[in-house]
Amino acid sequence: MLKKRKIPLRKCTGCLEMKNKKELIRIVRDENGEFSLDEKGKKPGRGAYICPNEECLAKAEKSKGLERSFKSAVPPEVYDKLRAELKGYEK
Repeated sequence: MLKKRKIPLRKCTGCLEMKNKKELIRIVRDENGEFSLDEKGKKPGRGAYICPNEECLAKAEKSKGLERSFKSAVPPEVYDKLRAELKGYEK
């Protein structure tokens, strides 16, 4: 009998839904305080997850979801940068 593998779930900081980790994009803050998208999910640093669409990013910005996840202020230019990166990420 095959052992059933657990599917890692993460919560989107925008819509607050639990989803398969592979469906979400990881946003990372490294030790220098720089924010970036982590396509592979392997970058070191504090991470938060978000659905790959602009609606969830807008919800996260409005509800300060990323601020809560990172326990620090997220400058508006970071959201602009993430929005631009998300446009390139669309599958």
